[in-house]
Amino acid sequence: MSSESNVKLTIALSNPDLDADEQERETRNLLREIKDLDIESAELVAVREIPEGSKALGGFLLGVLQAEVSIANFKKLLGFLGDRLGNKTIELEVEANGKKLKVKASSQEELTVALEAAQKFITAG
Repeated sequence: MSSESNVKLTIALSNPDLDADEQERETRNLLREIKDLDIESAELVAVREIPEGSKALGGFLLGVLQAEVSIANFKKLLGFLGDRLGNKTIELEVEANGKKLKVKASSQEELTVALEAAQKFITAG
C-alpha cells in the first residue's frame, strides 16, 4: 500500500460545538466524500495510533482519518479539503519522501496558507 510516490495525510477535525456522535458522523461523511475522489486509500484511524490529547470512540479516534493519494492527485485532494473544510478547525499532517509536515488551521485564510505549505512541501520533495 505505501509507496514512495504516494502522499499520506492525517486529517484531524476539531469542533467543540459537536458532541462525540455528531463529530463521528461528520468525520464519516468526510471520509465517504474523500473515498469518491481518485485516491489510493482512506480510513478512520484505529485507536492503536493515539495522538496526544485525542479522544477515541468505538475503536477509532474521534474526528481523525487518514488518506493515501498519489502525488499526481494530491493537489486535487488539497483543493477538495480547502472547499470542504474552509471554516473548520483542522490539523493536517502530510508525510512524503520520509518527511512530515504538520499544520493547523481554524479559518479559511489559515487553511489556504496551510494547504499552500503542504503543496510546497510535496513539490520540494
